[in-house]
Amino acid sequence: MSTEEPERKPVTVNKEIPVNYDLGLLSVNDPQPLDHIKLSDSKQREDYIKDITRDNVQLLINQILSLPLQKKENITLVTLPDPIFKLPREKSIPKPRELTRWEKFAAKKGIQKKGKEGKLVYDEESKEWVNKWGYKGNNKKIDNQWAVEVEDKSDNKKVDDSELLDPRKLHRDERKKLIKKNLLQQKRNREQ
Repeated sequence: MSTEEPERKPVTVNKEIPVNYDLGLLSVNDPQPLDHIKLSDSKQREDYIKDITRDNVQLLINQILSLPLQKKENITLVTLPDPIFKLPREKSIPKPRELTRWEKFAAKKGIQKKGKEGKLVYDEESKEWVNKWGYKGNNKKIDNQWAVEVEDKSDNKKVDDSELLDPRKLHRDERKKLIKKNLLQQKRNREQ
């Protein structure tokens, strides 16, 4: 048995017309004219194209290996330069989206979008997260207090029971006013 090794071609390749490299895209542009006689012959065509491709790939590898190399553990890295040739986009640049009616109105009136705030807030006294409003909400904190501090307005005058105001009741009344105001505004908006 004879083991014949295939003929190895040289690492250096000489071209009549120098090729153009774009190492950022790992490409070679070979301006050499092709031999039409070899391309038209079906027996020689495959070998001829393989030879040209092999030579151009060898030129590209030679250029890549001439770049500075970095060794990390068992790996050799090469930092490629930026591409020279700008590839065209497959699709056209998207057009800016048209503003919605609300966005136009908000821009006209100077209304800015609020950040998304959560429903919960941290209560320092109970050391847990509670709702900002609604059932067991932070806005009803004063309603749940068993003792409420009352300002002393008398200044040595006799205080009448009718003059004492319950802060819980005031707070509840204030919330109910806001609810009524909101309902009126909703009604007005529906009518417009």
